[in-house]
Amino acid sequence: MSEAKGGCGETRVAASIWTPANVVTCVRIAFIPLFMVVATLAAPASGVLADADPLLAGLAFVLYAALSATDKVDGHLARSRGEITDFGKFLDPIADKLLVFSALLLLLQENHVSVWAVFVILLREFLVSALRMVASANGEVIAADALGKAKTAVTMVSLCGYYLSFFLAAAGLLELGELISLVSWALMVAAVVLTVVSGAQYFWNARHVVFRA
Repeated sequence: MSEAKGGCGETRVAASIWTPANVVTCVRIAFIPLFMVVATLAAPASGVLADADPLLAGLAFVLYAALSATDKVDGHLARSRGEITDFGKFLDPIADKLLVFSALLLLLQENHVSVWAVFVILLREFLVSALRMVASANGEVIAADALGKAKTAVTMVSLCGYYLSFFLAAAGLLELGELISLVSWALMVAAVVLTVVSGAQYFWNARHVVFRA
């Protein structure tokens, strides 16, 4: 069992790791493979977006948008109910990364995003995770900052935009789909920039950990 601090400052012990917040996180992870299957089936064999299955493309968008929205739901539930558990701290960032990289890899497979964008985002996650492990071994906690949260939010909005554009193109609204696809590409560029800047900021703020003798 894990101790959790409630909204009024009191400390109590969670009766189980299966809090509402943790259940939401687990459901999010469980639905990621379903999203991947639907998105893969929706992709047209011809490579032309207009030939995609509009029903499956729409379902892929709805699934990804819903799963992205739960990123805020589980955190709000944990804080508002005073049920912040070690299990939730471990699982929530894993769910976020799985959700982002499941979509990125599918888009990479269909040549909708650059391999360099995926590489930069993946490299940053590895480096920051390693930094947090080193800091934790020295008794320090490196929490997510505003830039890191902005990076995640922009990335998820960009990915949602890509899947919305696929649905619109499949539904016959090709020009609107192309416009949203262009906006999504611009957001992905912004996400990559934020990835680099936020990663550099993490290392600068924790330089005493990295360069410790």
